[in-house]
Amino acid sequence: MSRKIPFFTTKKNKEIDVERVDNVPNHVAIIMDGNGRWAQKRGLPRIAGHKEGVSAVNKIVKAAVKADVKILTLYTFSTENWKRPKSEIDFILRLPKEFLHIYLPGLISNNVRINTIGDFDALPDHTKEAVQYAVDKTKSNDGLLLNFALNYGSRLEIIHAVKKIIHDIDESKLSIDSLDDKQFSQYLFTTDLSDPDLLIRTGGEKRLSNFMLWQLAYTEFCFSDVLWPDFNESNFLNALEDYKQRKRRYGGI
Repeated sequence: MSRKIPFFTTKKNKEIDVERVDNVPNHVAIIMDGNGRWAQKRGLPRIAGHKEGVSAVNKIVKAAVKADVKILTLYTFSTENWKRPKSEIDFILRLPKEFLHIYLPGLISNNVRINTIGDFDALPDHTKEAVQYAVDKTKSNDGLLLNFALNYGSRLEIIHAVKKIIHDIDESKLSIDSLDDKQFSQYLFTTDLSDPDLLIRTGGEKRLSNFMLWQLAYTEFCFSDVLWPDFNESNFLNALEDYKQRKRRYGGI
């Protein structure tokens, strides 16, 4: 039996009344793009956009919980983001601590479990400590899995998987003849996660930017012109509503 959840409205969107039905996406992934441009449009430093983006994360997490999404993966910091100015990198990598300091109690009360994917060891200690604390505090929760892609790049992930596979073949732990796509997936950072059903990219760009290239093979895409700090519950629910109208055939008829 479906159950209606609260709807959200903005001036730019119609009122959406989303029901908990079978075709709500199980796993939603988001490329949170547009923080810097949001700030520049207002004559502010780029870091102001990143700071504003933190509150957008909280809003979308709440919306995902209400919509009964099971997994929400957020592209938080990519392997390519190290190319940015050091001051901006330092600021971005302090935001997880700030976000969790403010919002962790609410995440816990909403039964959210926190996870990360990516090269976690290469992150600064203050970032690792804050995130690991949140992972430990929420490990018993069984609601929405909030999955932060931190220092994540899909090409790095695939190369990492290939190296592990070669090692296991050399150690006779894996037969090359038994290797298929399902087994290959077990060597990825997302080994325990289902592939995304829906990818949302904000900010108007229409590319994947080295994000979950293997996992997105049959994912539905939604590209939004809204810059991430302005992306709200109504925008998110509109994306879910659009997804519900699509027919996923996975190469069939």
